[in-house]
Order: sequence, then structure tokens, then C-alpha cells
Amino acid sequence: MSLPKPDPRTGPAIPLARWADRQLKAMGETYGLTALSGLEGATLMGERGANGGYRIGGRISAGLGGSRLMPTRDGGWFALTLIRAEDRELLPALFGDARLAIDDPAAIAAATLQHDCADLVKRGRALGLPVASADEVPASPPVTVMTRGQRRERPAGHRPLVIDLSAIWAGPLAGHLFWQAGMEVVKVESRTRPDLIRRDDPTTFDLINQGKANVLVDFASTHEKAALIALIRSADVVIESSRPRALRHLGIDAETLVREVPGLVWLSVTGHGASGDAANWVGIGNDCGVAGGLSRAMAELTGEIGYVGDAIADPLTGITAAREGLAALRSGEAQRIGLSMTAISAMALAEERAFNRAAIDAELRAWGTAAGQPFPHVARRVLQAEVHEIGADTTRYLPGLAQC
Repeated sequence: MSLPKPDPRTGPAIPLARWADRQLKAMGETYGLTALSGLEGATLMGERGANGGYRIGGRISAGLGGSRLMPTRDGGWFALTLIRAEDRELLPALFGDARLAIDDPAAIAAATLQHDCADLVKRGRALGLPVASADEVPASPPVTVMTRGQRRERPAGHRPLVIDLSAIWAGPLAGHLFWQAGMEVVKVESRTRPDLIRRDDPTTFDLINQGKANVLVDFASTHEKAALIALIRSADVVIESSRPRALRHLGIDAETLVREVPGLVWLSVTGHGASGDAANWVGIGNDCGVAGGLSRAMAELTGEIGYVGDAIADPLTGITAAREGLAALRSGEAQRIGLSMTAISAMALAEERAFNRAAIDAELRAWGTAAGQPFPHVARRVLQAEVHEIGADTTRYLPGLAQC
């Protein structure tokens, strides 16, 4: 088939946007959800970059450039994401250099070149850093049913209740799609660590959190955590993106809740997998896309390595989480489902290659030769509902707690 030429004014199409579009259309057709059928994959994957005025950064991720791909001593490519100050403080331990200038990209790149890629990935993950190799194999399946529980028969017309404990993009996007599907969605934020995207990218925050109720919880309070768990026990779906230790620290036992609450669908969004060693590895959209093989696939076509899309594993995973959640709800069986952002990226690439290899190769080739060009133009979606203020619905959903 012939492919449209990219518009030089707006940049090339984001690879895998057509894969995302097919998932949305399939969900809409399968479940009779015209709101999902009407969404475009290109919109969900590209609106953050378009609205933010992003440019394709090559080896530096789009937007704030928080992730960089750097060559290593053994010829590999190492992805390192630094969006938290505490992560930079770990760089001397990562590179074994107490005098490293942790705020100097050139110094970090020079230090990377003194090490083998696999060693840096292993050490970085042990330190809790979001890192990846362009040549790794996903450690987990894209989707894993971890726990099963009792069935629940939902009456006709039942409006599912979704508790969204996640943050940033992948999990909240899944919650947004559930809201588009007509579900009642409650976004839960921590009093001490609210969702960072609320501050860093308010336009995207509003788009994917519109219409959701908002509850604020002090996770240091036993009373407030107990109230939240009681709310979860009344829910149909829970979305979270915490590593196992963090979830335990919150006082939430996902496995027990899924076994005890009939029909509860629990979606665990992770960087690299929800069980085993991989469950403890930190992963963020850009480095997970690299770990999923997208950067290497592009390099094989162009000779130039770089980031594909904008934190591409996030929207791919958000769409997949919604797909799996809808299927689990229809089954009626309680399930905890683990989602690996890295493996989902690899899955989407493999499925798109099987669907139309020429098209995805052409898109990857165009993206890989477009460093410096703007992201593709995506019209800004008009908000369809109110964006609730932080903590606005705390007393409604957690009676007895003071509203922030």
C-alpha cells in the first residue's frame, strides 16, 4: 500500500498510533462503547507532545529531555531517565565516581562510556533508577493474571466504580478510558505526594482526569488508609502503579483484596512486570519504550538510534490496561492483572509488524530521520467535563475525613 507523505510542517506520524487506534475501535465495537470508538490513537499518543510544542529529540527524549540514550564501552546503548532530584544523587553510586558532576550531561555521558551496558542496567535497577538497554529482552509477559477470586454477577445497568490510585500517564489514561466508557472514576492522591503531572503538565492532567472525582488521603494515617480500603472493597476496578514495597507501605494488600472481594478487577501497571525481580525495577515511559525494542528497531532501519514517540510506553499501556479491564469486568471473575510497560511496547511492535510491516517500517524510518522536527499536529480535545479540585470529593467518598 502507498503511504501518505509526512507533512514537514507537523512532523511524521507517531509509530504505533495505528495499533492504538485499532485497540480503541475494537473495544468500542466489542462493548458497544461509541465514545471509545470515536477516539483516535494518534490523538491519545500525540496530544501531550502537540499541546506542549514538543520536538523530536533523537537521543534526548521529547519535552523536558529527562531521558537520554548514551553509548557504552561495549557498543551498547544505555537509557537513563532523570526526572527526580533524588535520582541524580544516586549517579555517583551508579558510575562508581564520587566526584561525578551529577548535573552535567556531558560528564554523565562520559561516565557511561566507561562501562558496559548490561552492568549499568543491573546496577541502576538495584539502585532504583529508571534505566534500560536498547538490546534487552522483556523480563515479563505483557499481561499476566496474577490472582483470581470469586465471580460477581452485575445487574443490567450497573455503573462500575473505578478507584484510580495511579499517577502520571499510563494508569490515569486507563481511568480516563473507563470514564469515557461511562464508569464512575475516583482519582486518589496522596496528601504529601500528589500526582506530579498536575504541576508539570496541567493540560494533559486535565484531559485524562476530567470527570473523575478526586479524593485526598494521608497514607501516614491508619484511619484514612482504613477508609480507603473500605472504599476499594466497594469498587469494581482498581488501578495502581506502585512497586510491591510501596504498595505494602501504603497498607494495601492487593492479593488479599482480589481473593476476598467478588468480581474485583485489579490492574497493576508496572515498568517491567508485577512479580519476581522485575517487579522492583523502576520504569518510565521513555526508558520502557527503549527496553521494549523500539529504539533498536528504528536504528536498524535508519542507522540512527533515538527515542520513539513521547514516553510511548505510557499510552500503549493505558490503552492495553483499559482493554484488559473491560474483558475482566465482562467475565465477572475477580482478577489481579499485571501489565508490563516494556513488554507491551514489544508486543505492540510485533503485532504491528505482523499487521503491516511496510507501514510500521516506513513510520519508524521517518521518525528516525526527523530529529528537530515538531511533533505531529493533534487538535486539542475540548474538555467534556469538570476537572475536580484536589481533594474536592474526599468527604463524599470517605465519610468522616476532613476535606482538604
